[in-house]
Amino acid sequence: MSEQLAVDRHACAGHGLCYGASPDLVNCDDQGDPVIVAHPVPAELLDEARRLVELCPERALTLD
Repeated sequence: MSEQLAVDRHACAGHGLCYGASPDLVNCDDQGDPVIVAHPVPAELLDEARRLVELCPERALTLD
């Protein structure tokens, strides 16, 4: 089963915690907004993706 990490840009406040914590999963664009770079999330990074979802203070990240 492939899991996808997604960001809700309306909920995101741009703290940058996600791409600071895991550049293998999330990067940022020129405006500093998060961009998911792993489609789907590799199996070896699933635990890290779950931690990112919990780390986000705005709950803007989801893993489905």
